[in-house]
Amino acid sequence: MTSPQSDPAPQPPQPPQGHAHGHTHSHGPAAPVSKHLRKVIAAVVIPFATAVVVGLIAFWPGGVPDHERTGVGFDRQTQDGKVVQVVKVDCADVNAAQVPPTGDTSTPSGREAVNEQEGECAKATVEVTSGDDKGRKFVEVVQPDAPRQLREGQGVVVAYAPDAPRDLQYSVTDVNRKIPMTLLAAIFALAVIAVGRMRGVMALVALAVSFAVLTLFILPAILQGSNPLVVAVIGASAIMLAALYMCHGVTARTSVAVIGTLISLLLIGLLGSLFIGWADLSGNTDDNTGLIHGLYPDIDMSGLLLAGVIIGSLGVLDDVTVTQTSAVWELHQADPQMGWRGLYRAGIRIGRDHIASVVNTLVLAYAGAALPLLLLFSIAQSSVGTVANSELVAEEIVRTLVGSIGLVASVPVTTVLGALVVSADRPGASTSSSTAAAPARTGRGRRRKA
Repeated sequence: MTSPQSDPAPQPPQPPQGHAHGHTHSHGPAAPVSKHLRKVIAAVVIPFATAVVVGLIAFWPGGVPDHERTGVGFDRQTQDGKVVQVVKVDCADVNAAQVPPTGDTSTPSGREAVNEQEGECAKATVEVTSGDDKGRKFVEVVQPDAPRQLREGQGVVVAYAPDAPRDLQYSVTDVNRKIPMTLLAAIFALAVIAVGRMRGVMALVALAVSFAVLTLFILPAILQGSNPLVVAVIGASAIMLAALYMCHGVTARTSVAVIGTLISLLLIGLLGSLFIGWADLSGNTDDNTGLIHGLYPDIDMSGLLLAGVIIGSLGVLDDVTVTQTSAVWELHQADPQMGWRGLYRAGIRIGRDHIASVVNTLVLAYAGAALPLLLLFSIAQSSVGTVANSELVAEEIVRTLVGSIGLVASVPVTTVLGALVVSADRPGASTSSSTAAAPARTGRGRRRKA
């Protein structure tokens, strides 16, 4: 610990070298700001947090509404199962009741028909391992060109159709991936804790809170007919407050990041609402959204799309705003005499490097998720204009561009907020010790152990 009384006169502060902060969020505890500034920040953050709590209470759903299962898609009763035996058989023997193929293999359906008659199929015996019918066995026939092949001892997910004939009530719908997924999650948690230590633990707790808000509030509230946009804004705000303050502490620096994130989220909401309506995006573009609309016809699907844009942008927004506030605070500690304009110019240079990589990451993430769809358009040799005009792709374009605009705007907004707050600070008795100790970080002063 540096002793201000024993050190020689502090040396002039050294200017920051280049853009060395890059993607760093924190370099130690932030120096406290004056009591006056804490009051100003609290006057903004406390009413906002209170409004979020009131919104959570007002829109709290109390659970997912019941409905009669349709047996379609994900809306099926499922149990665990295990493949106990696999026998290779002639496909013609197990497909004898099907219409014989024409022999035309120029089409996919023709090739599949030929394989069903001439190939070697797998006849799997599957045992139900959970539920009321535990121990019951049934037979599943797997075609030779099926994307998922079964093997003995493999865990599977089986669907139950109570209205079907007894021999056809159970069928294999997926592979049981609980063990590898759980192991991967454990490795992730250990890696976060090993590197982040206490901050890593708090980050995992914040992640759990985020999932709790998503599954206990946002999803059930939307299913019960609440406005998806309002629910998404309240839920995203709750996640933001919990994640930022738990991970980075209740400080002025974190509060500036909260305000910058809130402003950016509002911008994303406004732009998303404008362009989703202008482009006539229904939000009902695939089997899953069609099933949701069929089960809950009162849900505003375009509003659900907008809610997804807001929630999807939140995680990257947190990263950008925290990085920018940390950069401004570190620049101020390196040169306490720098005015807000100088802090803004230095901080925005760091922000430009950051935002260039973040926007590219966001675009590639959406492109990777939509890769199978893009491959289909490529196979069809569709033009770029045709691809972009289709609703499936237009949704992703609007989602990406609206989120990216919010990210880009968050850099100058958060940087100028941070610069104004930290430069307007007038250290009093509570901050004098941290300010006096700042020059000793350059290594020029004499150090001794406390």
